[in-house]
Amino acid sequence: MQSTSATDHHKITRPNAVAVGTIVWLSSELMFFAGLFAIYFTTRAVQGPTIWTQSTEILNIPFAALNTTVLVLSSVTCQFGVFAAERFQNKRTGSIFKISSWGMREWFSLTFLMGAFFIAGQIYEYASLVTESLTLSSNAYGSIFYIATGFHGLHVTGGLIAFLIVMIRVAKARRFTHQQATTAIVVSYYWHFVDVVWIALFSAIYLIK
Repeated sequence: MQSTSATDHHKITRPNAVAVGTIVWLSSELMFFAGLFAIYFTTRAVQGPTIWTQSTEILNIPFAALNTTVLVLSSVTCQFGVFAAERFQNKRTGSIFKISSWGMREWFSLTFLMGAFFIAGQIYEYASLVTESLTLSSNAYGSIFYIATGFHGLHVTGGLIAFLIVMIRVAKARRFTHQQATTAIVVSYYWHFVDVVWIALFSAIYLIK
């Protein structure tokens, strides 16, 4: 006879309404960011390369690359949290220094810290650019730069809030259920999405001159 945990695990691997709904919603978010990319490249074409060349010279690309690396790696830690959720392990079974014993809460906590580091890095970058006279209203490049990266930063912040909600609910629950595991998996969909979008933004803004 199949055990309860095995049955629940089998259900997790099936598509469900929440996951499908999230994917549909993320598709609409993808269209939103596609619009931002269209605005960015259109404005660049209209304004010409001079403004873009002058503005991109003051960008701290090594720092942005470090910040990007942290965010991309947070997708890896997030996925390890999903693997733990799929096997219904909500917390570590051994020492905190024994990573192989970590559960969903530990992996999601690390993901949260890495995401918070990214946001802090973005705020630091904004402050540095303002001192270099690149503001939202300084020129066309400044406007689209802050709008595109700012909206993405808001999405990352939303993901951090989602991680907090998941971890608080799991901490308060008496046992880790299929519904909580599904919520963790859905949050991971969102987090992977904002990471992929940032890779595209980083390439367009920082790398393509």
